[in-house]
Amino acid sequence: MILVTGGAGYVGSHICVALAEAGVPFLILDNFSNARRSVITRLGKILGFAPPCIDADVRDVAVLEQLFDEQHFDAVIHSAFLTASADAAREPLRYYDNNVSGTIGLLRAMQTAGLRNLVVSSSSVVYGDPAPQAVREDAPLSASTPYGQTALMVEQVLSSLDEASPKRWRMALLRSFNAVGCHDSGLIAEDPPRMSSHVAPYLAQVAAGKRDGLRIYGGDYPTPDGTPVRDYLHVMDLARAYVATLPYLRSHPGLSRFNIGSGQPTSVLGLVRAFEHANGRAVPFRIGARRAGDAAHCWADISRARNELGWQPQLGLDRMMEDVWRWQIGTGRSVH
Repeated sequence: MILVTGGAGYVGSHICVALAEAGVPFLILDNFSNARRSVITRLGKILGFAPPCIDADVRDVAVLEQLFDEQHFDAVIHSAFLTASADAAREPLRYYDNNVSGTIGLLRAMQTAGLRNLVVSSSSVVYGDPAPQAVREDAPLSASTPYGQTALMVEQVLSSLDEASPKRWRMALLRSFNAVGCHDSGLIAEDPPRMSSHVAPYLAQVAAGKRDGLRIYGGDYPTPDGTPVRDYLHVMDLARAYVATLPYLRSHPGLSRFNIGSGQPTSVLGLVRAFEHANGRAVPFRIGARRAGDAAHCWADISRARNELGWQPQLGLDRMMEDVWRWQIGTGRSVH
């Protein structure tokens, strides 16, 4: 059985679907501070069974220790992270507490239980503002925003743990790029209680007439159309990368790092055009000033994940954009 922390969140819920597809049993642990409780019901409709879930905080070490004492887990997938850069800038203590303290508490409980197989959600944000080329796992790391700094600190904690206990832990950091889309049922998607600062949900709401227009931060970057270049990945492809990592851990002690992206650079304006093309819906936009901490270019070299995990993305940009729109028209959600 796999423990999925943050399993009711956007990425976490899709990981649960991917685990079920692979026939791997799991248990969700989530405090629902950044996820809707209705996700559990929606997951049940997709899976055909009620997903087991514990309403608890990953920072509660006593709860974790009791859970590890009562249940046998083969590994933990840790995705109980807050990831909105704008929120982190306003509430840095909340982010450091949840992301860094939560990871340390989880590691303590796992260590006590003798459970040392762990896959951790990291982010491309740890690369800072890299050169205009596909970024590799050995690229220099930096972060200029509070969220990025928490991601770097989590990576440093895991690196220190690995150095202190060589080969005793089996850990993998998955540095995900920009997850987009949803499960093809349209039942789960990026829908946190607080409106996401990510571009895809805004695109859909603008197309649905729920927002006046999309604001693009910066049109004067050294990129082909002046807008930032990113790597957009379907969330189900990302979720399946976590499942592919689990068998890898069994024969690879230590700490491994993998980029999980599409490997394709797409500008923000290119994403808008892709949405319009896929769905036949116009998206009015305006270009404003750059946003502090945003990189000009950041897309992944995914050769290591292909070669060592046997994983590669299957779903392209058109499918991502179709799914974003499917969720919007399927739920009719109001603006948060």
